[in-house]
Amino acid sequence: MPDTVDGPEVPKSKRPSDSAFKQQRLPAWQPVLTAGTVLPAFFIIGIVFIPIGALLLISSNSINEFVYDYTHCMPDIGNQTCAEIISQSPGTTCECTVRFELPKDFIGRVYMYYGLTNYFQNHRRYVKSRDDDQLLGRLSSVPSSDCAPFAYADDEDQIPIAPCGAIANSLFSDKFELYSLKLGRKVPLLQTEIAWPSDRHIKFRNPEGDLKEALRGFRRPKAWSLELWELDETNKENNGFQNEDLIVWMRTAALPTFRKLHRRIDHSQELFEEGLNKGNYSLRVMYSYSVIEFEGTKKFILSTTSLLGGKNPFLGFAYIVVGSACLLLGIVLLIIHLKCSKTNGGISSVHQRSSSRP
Repeated sequence: MPDTVDGPEVPKSKRPSDSAFKQQRLPAWQPVLTAGTVLPAFFIIGIVFIPIGALLLISSNSINEFVYDYTHCMPDIGNQTCAEIISQSPGTTCECTVRFELPKDFIGRVYMYYGLTNYFQNHRRYVKSRDDDQLLGRLSSVPSSDCAPFAYADDEDQIPIAPCGAIANSLFSDKFELYSLKLGRKVPLLQTEIAWPSDRHIKFRNPEGDLKEALRGFRRPKAWSLELWELDETNKENNGFQNEDLIVWMRTAALPTFRKLHRRIDHSQELFEEGLNKGNYSLRVMYSYSVIEFEGTKKFILSTTSLLGGKNPFLGFAYIVVGSACLLLGIVLLIIHLKCSKTNGGISSVHQRSSSRP
């Protein structure tokens, strides 16, 4: 066999490869911020944003809205408020009547909302306390661990809850009936098409077959007074996991003060085709949802809408403030540029071989 001579081991180089990327030779572009480029940008933003903000503000102000806080409404009989009665006897229902006046006609489509304050649906553990497989109709005797401690009705017997979790357990349960005293009749309300279409058709499904039979072996949430299949017995397509009140509630709010769509006025009915007329109304509240324990409030809201949604002047004010700030800043920088900038007209005549002597 031929002799092998082992040479000295060559150390590996840590030098990056000679590529344009690793040697930082890629072509690049860097904007040169001069008065000629920056000032027009400020003026354009200001000129464009201020009219847009004004249009958004006008659109928001054109929306009619009525808000009434019914947290401490009084029942027809007794000296205690409904809030106090419900707090002392959880699970009961208190009926109270609120009379109010709409100061002007609500023309167009009118929607009914309920609003809550100091209610933190954005809490991390609350947001994740749900079982999406259950909501899709895939029932299992072992709910998701995220539902704890609202996963089982009885810790000893391990009977699962459907729908499980803190969100479903805290479902808003107040009911409203609206009467027009001027017309002497009940205002027709619709419970359908109040949830997002994506939620109605994709994220919530009932199990196949009879709903009541499919839920045999499951219990309702601890805070509920109705079974899941009793949420809307008049409309099977709006019952069970596909009940739109449940779907709306399961989409948690980002802020502690929020409103959720509750009903739509049925404008196909006679005398309500154009909206709600001004005048006196009566609201009958089946009060069963307690909020005074966490110092919250409840509101009843009637509102029309625009192409941009409900009444919200914030976006219009934001555009006007940003546009005004850019316009003002552009004027200030223009004045500074005209008064304080040094002329550079002689620089172009300077040559590398030019003599500095006269």
